[in-house]
Amino acid sequence: MPVYFLAQVDIHDRAGYDRYQKMAGGSMAGVEAKVLAIDDQPGPLEGDWAGPRTVLIEFPDEAMFRKWYDSSAYKEAIKVRQAATHTNAVMLHGMG
Repeated sequence: MPVYFLAQVDIHDRAGYDRYQKMAGGSMAGVEAKVLAIDDQPGPLEGDWAGPRTVLIEFPDEAMFRKWYDSSAYKEAIKVRQAATHTNAVMLHGMG
């Protein structure tokens, strides 16, 4: 069953976020994942959207997601992202 990483990102330190992106990209070595969307101007339809950057990444299953998200390389990247942004992130289980 696919698993998705969905993040709403409000960037307040662009240089720090650029550093995070490089680290996050490097942390995906050996991980099967597909970036489905990165949008700096999502079109909210209902409620309040905490953004403006929205990121959606697909993993084939939770084990592969955990291999990436729980890795030491990504944990270091998370620290950089948290210093440069306010982020809401969730893991979603897909259908079938």
